[in-house]
Amino acid sequence: MFEITARLLRNQSSVFLCGETVEVFVTISNHSLPEHRISQSNIDAMEHLAWGSVQINGYCKTQHKIKEPVQSLPKTSLNVHENSILSTEPKILFCDLRLANGESRTYYYREQLPPNCPPTYKGIDIKYYYKVTVATQRLGSKVQLLQVPIRVLPLFNIEDKVEPIPAQGDDITNEELTPTNPFLENDRKVVSKVEIALETLQNITARRRPNFYIITNRRGKIGRFCLFKPSYKLGEDIVGSLDFSCRSVRCVQLSVTLQCEEILLRNTPKSPVSDKESKSSTGKVTNFTKHHEICVGLLQTQMILPIPLHVTPSFTTDLVDVRWRLHFQFVTTTSNELMPVDGPTEENWNGPKSIDIETMVWNLPINIHSTNPTQIFQPQLLN
Repeated sequence: MFEITARLLRNQSSVFLCGETVEVFVTISNHSLPEHRISQSNIDAMEHLAWGSVQINGYCKTQHKIKEPVQSLPKTSLNVHENSILSTEPKILFCDLRLANGESRTYYYREQLPPNCPPTYKGIDIKYYYKVTVATQRLGSKVQLLQVPIRVLPLFNIEDKVEPIPAQGDDITNEELTPTNPFLENDRKVVSKVEIALETLQNITARRRPNFYIITNRRGKIGRFCLFKPSYKLGEDIVGSLDFSCRSVRCVQLSVTLQCEEILLRNTPKSPVSDKESKSSTGKVTNFTKHHEICVGLLQTQMILPIPLHVTPSFTTDLVDVRWRLHFQFVTTTSNELMPVDGPTEENWNGPKSIDIETMVWNLPINIHSTNPTQIFQPQLLN
Protein backbone atom coordinates (compact mmCIF):
# COMPACT_ATOMS: atom_id res chain seq x y z
CA MET A 1 0.00 0.00 0.00
CA PHE A 2 1.30 3.42 -0.97
CA GLU A 3 0.79 6.40 1.32
CA ILE A 4 0.81 9.84 -0.30
CA THR A 5 1.05 12.98 1.84
CA ALA A 6 1.14 16.60 0.76
CA ARG A 7 2.43 19.36 3.01
CA LEU A 8 2.27 23.04 2.16
CA LEU A 9 5.56 24.83 2.70
CA ARG A 10 3.82 27.77 4.42
CA ASN A 11 3.73 26.98 8.15
CA GLN A 12 0.36 26.68 9.88
CA SER A 13 -1.54 28.19 6.98
CA SER A 14 -3.11 27.22 3.68
CA VAL A 15 -4.01 30.80 2.72
CA PHE A 16 -2.53 32.54 -0.33
CA LEU A 17 -3.02 35.79 -2.21
CA CYS A 18 -3.80 35.83 -5.91
CA GLY A 19 -0.46 35.96 -7.69
CA GLU A 20 1.44 34.23 -4.87
CA THR A 21 3.44 31.04 -5.33
CA VAL A 22 2.10 27.83 -3.80
CA GLU A 23 4.85 25.45 -2.63
CA VAL A 24 4.12 21.84 -1.68
CA PHE A 25 6.17 18.85 -0.51
CA VAL A 26 4.73 15.56 -1.80
CA THR A 27 5.93 12.40 -0.08
CA ILE A 28 5.37 8.87 -1.48
CA SER A 29 5.85 6.06 1.05
CA ASN A 30 5.59 2.27 0.69
CA HIS A 31 3.91 0.50 3.63
CA SER A 32 2.42 -2.42 1.70
CA LEU A 33 4.83 -5.32 2.41
CA PRO A 34 5.36 -7.27 5.65
CA GLU A 35 8.40 -6.21 7.58
CA HIS A 36 11.24 -8.28 6.18
CA ARG A 37 14.47 -7.54 4.47
CA ILE A 38 14.19 -6.96 0.73
CA SER A 39 16.92 -8.78 -1.11
CA GLN A 40 18.09 -8.36 -4.67
CA SER A 41 16.42 -11.64 -5.60
CA ASN A 42 13.12 -10.39 -4.19
CA ILE A 43 13.06 -7.23 -6.28
CA ASP A 44 9.65 -8.14 -7.75
CA ALA A 45 8.12 -7.54 -4.29
CA MET A 46 8.80 -3.81 -4.60
CA GLU A 47 5.79 -1.60 -5.26
CA HIS A 48 5.65 0.22 -8.55
CA LEU A 49 3.98 3.52 -9.56
CA ALA A 50 3.81 4.40 -13.24
CA TRP A 51 3.72 8.21 -12.83
CA GLY A 52 2.73 11.09 -10.58
CA SER A 53 1.83 14.73 -11.25
CA VAL A 54 0.60 17.87 -9.43
CA GLN A 55 -1.52 20.82 -10.51
CA ILE A 56 -3.85 23.47 -9.04
CA ASN A 57 -7.55 23.35 -9.88
CA GLY A 58 -10.17 26.03 -9.33
CA TYR A 59 -13.92 25.46 -9.35
CA CYS A 60 -17.11 27.48 -9.44
CA LYS A 61 -20.50 26.15 -8.35
CA THR A 62 -23.75 28.02 -8.90
CA GLN A 63 -27.44 27.30 -8.60
CA HIS A 64 -28.06 28.63 -12.11
CA LYS A 65 -27.01 27.36 -15.50
CA ILE A 66 -24.38 29.99 -16.11
CA LYS A 67 -20.66 29.53 -16.42
CA GLU A 68 -17.75 31.61 -15.27
CA PRO A 69 -15.25 32.35 -18.08
CA VAL A 70 -12.71 29.54 -18.06
CA GLN A 71 -9.04 30.08 -18.72
CA SER A 72 -7.46 27.95 -21.40
CA LEU A 73 -7.13 24.52 -19.79
CA PRO A 74 -4.28 22.18 -20.66
CA LYS A 75 -5.26 19.06 -22.55
CA THR A 76 -3.55 16.90 -19.93
CA SER A 77 -5.55 18.40 -17.05
CA LEU A 78 -6.91 15.66 -14.80
CA ASN A 79 -9.91 17.15 -13.04
CA VAL A 80 -11.58 19.30 -15.68
CA HIS A 81 -15.38 19.35 -15.67
CA GLU A 82 -18.15 21.90 -16.17
CA ASN A 83 -17.38 23.65 -12.87
CA SER A 84 -13.67 24.21 -13.60
CA ILE A 85 -12.47 27.81 -13.90
CA LEU A 86 -8.74 27.20 -13.46
CA SER A 87 -6.36 24.33 -14.15
CA THR A 88 -2.64 24.94 -14.18
CA GLU A 89 -0.29 22.95 -16.40
CA PRO A 90 0.36 19.56 -14.71
CA LYS A 91 3.94 19.04 -13.57
CA ILE A 92 5.32 15.49 -13.63
CA LEU A 93 6.89 14.46 -10.33
CA PHE A 94 8.17 11.03 -11.35
CA CYS A 95 7.86 8.19 -13.84
CA ASP A 96 8.37 4.47 -13.15
CA LEU A 97 8.86 4.85 -9.39
CA ARG A 98 9.85 1.70 -7.44
CA LEU A 99 9.91 1.71 -3.65
CA ALA A 100 10.85 -1.02 -1.21
CA ASN A 101 8.97 -1.58 2.04
CA GLY A 102 9.49 1.37 4.39
CA GLU A 103 11.13 3.47 1.68
CA SER A 104 9.83 6.95 0.78
CA ARG A 105 10.57 9.73 -1.69
CA THR A 106 9.81 13.45 -1.33
CA TYR A 107 9.23 15.80 -4.25
CA TYR A 108 8.97 19.57 -4.38
CA TYR A 109 6.26 21.40 -6.34
CA ARG A 110 5.69 25.11 -6.86
CA GLU A 111 3.16 27.02 -8.97
CA GLN A 112 2.10 30.65 -9.16
CA LEU A 113 -1.58 31.51 -8.85
CA PRO A 114 -2.98 33.83 -11.51
CA PRO A 115 -3.16 37.42 -10.22
CA ASN A 116 -6.72 37.91 -11.50
CA CYS A 117 -8.33 34.64 -10.37
CA PRO A 118 -11.52 34.82 -8.23
CA PRO A 119 -10.95 34.43 -4.48
CA THR A 120 -12.21 31.57 -2.37
CA TYR A 121 -15.82 32.36 -1.56
CA LYS A 122 -18.70 30.37 -0.09
CA GLY A 123 -21.81 32.38 -0.84
CA ILE A 124 -25.53 31.77 -1.13
CA ASP A 125 -25.83 31.33 -4.92
CA ILE A 126 -22.19 30.89 -5.86
CA LYS A 127 -19.09 29.18 -4.52
CA TYR A 128 -15.43 29.46 -5.55
CA TYR A 129 -12.86 27.01 -4.19
CA TYR A 130 -9.36 25.75 -5.02
CA LYS A 131 -7.46 22.50 -4.54
CA VAL A 132 -3.93 21.27 -5.11
CA THR A 133 -4.41 17.95 -6.92
CA VAL A 134 -1.82 15.18 -6.66
CA ALA A 135 -2.44 12.35 -9.13
CA THR A 136 -0.74 8.94 -9.28
CA GLN A 137 -1.40 5.69 -11.16
CA ARG A 138 -0.29 2.08 -11.01
CA LEU A 139 0.03 0.03 -14.13
CA GLY A 140 -3.39 -1.36 -15.05
CA SER A 141 -5.21 0.66 -12.34
CA LYS A 142 -7.27 3.82 -12.17
CA VAL A 143 -5.82 7.24 -11.49
CA GLN A 144 -5.87 8.08 -7.77
CA LEU A 145 -6.24 11.70 -6.65
CA LEU A 146 -5.19 13.48 -3.45
CA GLN A 147 -6.68 16.96 -3.17
CA VAL A 148 -5.45 19.57 -0.68
CA PRO A 149 -7.85 22.56 -0.25
CA ILE A 150 -6.27 26.00 -0.21
CA ARG A 151 -7.82 29.39 0.44
CA VAL A 152 -7.19 32.21 -2.04
CA LEU A 153 -7.62 35.89 -1.11
CA PRO A 154 -8.09 38.65 -3.70
CA LEU A 155 -5.03 40.73 -4.55
CA PHE A 156 -5.36 44.44 -3.97
CA ASN A 157 -5.49 46.29 -7.30
CA ILE A 158 -2.49 48.61 -7.40
CA GLU A 159 -2.31 49.41 -11.11
CA ASP A 160 -3.96 52.82 -10.73
CA LYS A 161 -2.67 53.60 -7.23
CA VAL A 162 1.05 52.92 -7.29
CA GLU A 163 3.70 54.24 -9.62
CA PRO A 164 5.83 51.49 -11.20
CA ILE A 165 9.15 50.77 -9.54
CA PRO A 166 11.97 51.61 -11.95
CA ALA A 167 14.01 48.68 -13.16
CA GLN A 168 17.72 48.33 -12.58
CA GLY A 169 19.55 50.74 -14.84
CA ASP A 170 16.79 53.35 -14.89
CA ASP A 171 17.48 56.82 -13.59
CA ILE A 172 16.72 57.08 -9.88
CA THR A 173 17.33 60.48 -8.34
CA ASN A 174 17.49 59.29 -4.70
CA GLU A 175 20.01 56.55 -5.43
CA GLU A 176 22.28 58.92 -7.32
CA LEU A 177 22.78 60.88 -4.11
CA THR A 178 23.50 57.78 -2.01
CA PRO A 179 27.17 56.88 -1.41
CA THR A 180 28.13 53.62 -3.11
CA ASN A 181 30.88 51.10 -2.40
CA PRO A 182 32.69 50.05 -5.59
CA PHE A 183 33.91 46.83 -3.93
CA LEU A 184 30.38 45.51 -3.24
CA GLU A 185 28.08 44.00 -5.82
CA ASN A 186 24.88 45.85 -6.57
CA ASP A 187 22.39 43.52 -4.90
CA ARG A 188 19.21 45.42 -5.51
CA LYS A 189 16.20 43.56 -4.16
CA VAL A 190 13.51 42.82 -6.72
CA VAL A 191 10.13 43.77 -5.24
CA SER A 192 7.27 41.56 -6.36
CA LYS A 193 3.80 42.80 -7.18
CA VAL A 194 2.42 40.97 -4.13
CA GLU A 195 4.83 42.81 -1.81
CA ILE A 196 3.89 46.16 -3.36
CA ALA A 197 0.20 45.33 -2.96
CA LEU A 198 0.63 44.39 0.72
CA GLU A 199 2.56 47.58 1.44
CA THR A 200 -0.02 49.72 -0.35
CA LEU A 201 -2.83 47.91 1.43
CA GLN A 202 -1.18 48.57 4.79
CA ASN A 203 -0.92 52.28 4.01
CA ILE A 204 -4.55 52.56 2.90
CA THR A 205 -6.11 50.63 5.80
CA ALA A 206 -3.90 52.33 8.41
CA ARG A 207 -4.91 55.81 7.27
CA ARG A 208 -7.41 57.41 9.65
CA ARG A 209 -9.81 59.70 7.82
CA PRO A 210 -12.91 60.32 9.94
CA ASN A 211 -16.16 60.65 8.04
CA PHE A 212 -19.21 62.24 9.70
CA TYR A 213 -22.83 61.47 8.80
CA ILE A 214 -25.89 63.37 9.99
CA ILE A 215 -28.72 60.88 10.60
CA THR A 216 -32.23 62.19 10.10
CA ASN A 217 -35.72 60.86 9.49
CA ARG A 218 -38.95 62.58 8.53
CA ARG A 219 -39.46 63.83 12.11
CA GLY A 220 -36.05 65.44 12.56
CA LYS A 221 -32.42 64.83 13.43
CA ILE A 222 -31.49 61.64 15.28
CA GLY A 223 -27.76 62.23 15.76
CA ARG A 224 -24.33 62.24 14.15
CA PHE A 225 -22.30 59.13 13.33
CA CYS A 226 -18.50 59.13 12.96
CA LEU A 227 -16.62 56.35 11.15
CA PHE A 228 -12.90 56.74 11.74
CA LYS A 229 -11.80 55.16 8.44
CA PRO A 230 -13.58 53.68 5.39
CA SER A 231 -11.20 50.79 4.56
CA TYR A 232 -10.38 47.78 6.71
CA LYS A 233 -8.46 44.51 6.59
CA LEU A 234 -9.64 41.07 7.66
CA GLY A 235 -9.34 40.69 11.44
CA GLU A 236 -9.59 44.43 12.20
CA ASP A 237 -12.25 46.11 14.34
CA ILE A 238 -14.71 48.59 12.84
CA VAL A 239 -14.93 51.41 15.38
CA GLY A 240 -17.49 54.21 15.23
CA SER A 241 -19.12 56.72 17.56
CA LEU A 242 -22.62 58.15 17.81
CA ASP A 243 -23.42 61.61 19.14
CA PHE A 244 -27.05 62.25 20.19
CA SER A 245 -26.44 65.70 21.72
CA CYS A 246 -27.61 67.41 18.51
CA ARG A 247 -30.82 65.38 18.27
CA SER A 248 -34.37 66.62 17.84
CA VAL A 249 -35.78 63.07 17.88
CA ARG A 250 -34.96 60.67 20.72
CA CYS A 251 -33.31 57.34 19.85
CA VAL A 252 -34.55 54.51 22.07
CA GLN A 253 -32.31 51.71 20.81
CA LEU A 254 -29.99 50.96 17.93
CA SER A 255 -28.36 47.98 16.25
CA VAL A 256 -25.47 47.83 13.79
CA THR A 257 -24.79 44.67 11.76
CA LEU A 258 -21.86 43.85 9.51
CA GLN A 259 -23.42 42.49 6.30
CA CYS A 260 -22.11 40.91 3.12
CA GLU A 261 -24.18 41.53 -0.01
CA GLU A 262 -23.98 39.09 -2.93
CA ILE A 263 -25.26 40.39 -6.28
CA LEU A 264 -25.38 38.18 -9.35
CA LEU A 265 -24.35 40.01 -12.52
CA ARG A 266 -25.19 37.47 -15.20
CA ASN A 267 -28.57 36.83 -16.80
CA THR A 268 -30.37 33.77 -15.49
CA PRO A 269 -33.30 31.84 -17.00
CA LYS A 270 -35.51 32.92 -14.10
CA SER A 271 -34.62 36.60 -14.12
CA PRO A 272 -33.52 37.87 -17.57
CA VAL A 273 -32.24 41.33 -16.62
CA SER A 274 -29.37 43.34 -17.97
CA ASP A 275 -26.00 43.60 -16.23
CA LYS A 276 -26.65 47.27 -15.45
CA GLU A 277 -29.95 46.47 -13.76
CA SER A 278 -28.39 43.53 -11.93
CA LYS A 279 -25.64 45.74 -10.47
CA SER A 280 -28.14 48.26 -9.14
CA SER A 281 -30.49 45.62 -7.69
CA THR A 282 -30.34 44.38 -4.12
CA GLY A 283 -28.57 41.07 -3.68
CA LYS A 284 -28.78 38.39 -1.03
CA VAL A 285 -27.46 39.44 2.37
CA THR A 286 -25.54 37.47 5.02
CA ASN A 287 -25.21 38.82 8.57
CA PHE A 288 -22.03 38.56 10.61
CA THR A 289 -21.06 40.49 13.76
CA LYS A 290 -23.68 42.69 15.45
CA HIS A 291 -23.79 45.51 18.00
CA HIS A 292 -27.03 46.17 19.89
CA GLU A 293 -27.61 48.85 22.52
CA ILE A 294 -30.41 50.53 24.49
CA CYS A 295 -29.54 54.20 24.27
CA VAL A 296 -32.32 55.91 26.22
CA GLY A 297 -30.78 58.86 28.04
CA LEU A 298 -27.39 58.56 26.34
CA LEU A 299 -25.75 61.56 24.73
CA GLN A 300 -22.85 59.60 23.23
CA THR A 301 -21.99 55.97 22.60
CA GLN A 302 -19.69 53.88 20.43
CA MET A 303 -19.82 50.61 18.55
CA ILE A 304 -17.09 48.04 17.84
CA LEU A 305 -17.61 45.34 15.19
CA PRO A 306 -14.80 42.81 14.63
CA ILE A 307 -14.29 41.58 11.06
CA PRO A 308 -13.93 37.76 11.05
CA LEU A 309 -10.80 36.32 9.47
CA HIS A 310 -12.74 33.59 7.65
CA VAL A 311 -14.86 35.92 5.47
CA THR A 312 -14.02 36.94 1.90
CA PRO A 313 -13.09 40.58 1.18
CA SER A 314 -14.87 42.71 -1.42
CA PHE A 315 -14.39 41.49 -5.00
CA THR A 316 -16.08 41.50 -8.40
CA THR A 317 -16.06 38.96 -11.24
CA ASP A 318 -18.10 38.61 -14.43
CA LEU A 319 -20.53 36.52 -12.42
CA VAL A 320 -20.93 38.12 -8.99
CA ASP A 321 -20.30 41.35 -7.08
CA VAL A 322 -19.57 40.92 -3.36
CA ARG A 323 -19.87 44.06 -1.24
CA TRP A 324 -19.77 44.90 2.47
CA ARG A 325 -21.87 47.35 4.42
CA LEU A 326 -22.95 48.43 7.90
CA HIS A 327 -26.69 47.95 8.42
CA PHE A 328 -28.14 50.39 10.97
CA GLN A 329 -31.54 50.20 12.65
CA PHE A 330 -32.63 53.18 14.76
CA VAL A 331 -35.75 52.93 16.93
CA THR A 332 -36.93 56.49 17.60
CA THR A 333 -39.78 58.16 19.47
CA THR A 334 -41.15 61.63 20.03
CA SER A 335 -42.70 60.73 23.37
CA ASN A 336 -41.69 62.83 26.40
CA GLU A 337 -42.67 60.14 28.91
CA LEU A 338 -39.34 58.33 28.72
CA MET A 339 -37.44 60.70 31.02
CA PRO A 340 -38.56 61.73 34.55
CA VAL A 341 -39.65 65.32 35.13
CA ASP A 342 -37.52 67.33 37.56
CA GLY A 343 -39.32 67.77 40.87
CA PRO A 344 -40.63 65.83 43.88
CA THR A 345 -42.14 63.07 41.71
CA GLU A 346 -38.76 62.16 40.19
CA GLU A 347 -37.94 59.51 42.85
CA ASN A 348 -41.27 57.72 42.33
CA TRP A 349 -41.19 57.92 38.56
CA ASN A 350 -41.88 54.74 36.54
CA GLY A 351 -41.33 54.30 32.85
CA PRO A 352 -44.30 54.07 30.50
CA LYS A 353 -45.68 50.67 29.61
CA SER A 354 -45.78 51.48 25.90
CA ILE A 355 -44.65 54.26 23.61
CA ASP A 356 -45.10 55.12 19.97
CA ILE A 357 -41.95 54.25 18.03
CA GLU A 358 -40.65 54.47 14.49
CA THR A 359 -37.85 52.35 12.99
CA MET A 360 -35.36 53.78 10.54
CA VAL A 361 -32.99 51.66 8.43
CA TRP A 362 -29.71 52.91 6.93
CA ASN A 363 -26.98 51.07 4.99
CA LEU A 364 -23.42 52.43 4.93
CA PRO A 365 -21.01 50.81 2.38
CA ILE A 366 -17.49 50.03 3.58
CA ASN A 367 -14.39 48.50 1.97
CA ILE A 368 -12.93 45.26 3.33
CA HIS A 369 -9.59 44.12 1.91
CA SER A 370 -7.33 41.10 2.30
CA THR A 371 -4.69 40.85 4.99
CA ASN A 372 -1.26 39.28 5.03
CA PRO A 373 -2.00 35.55 4.56
CA THR A 374 0.86 34.55 6.87
CA GLN A 375 -1.06 36.14 9.76
CA ILE A 376 -4.08 33.86 9.28
CA PHE A 377 -3.87 30.59 11.15
CA GLN A 378 -5.62 27.91 9.13
CA PRO A 379 -4.48 24.29 9.55
CA GLN A 380 -3.55 22.50 6.36
CA LEU A 381 -6.15 20.01 5.22
CA LEU A 382 -4.66 16.82 3.87
CA ASN A 383 -6.80 14.14 2.24
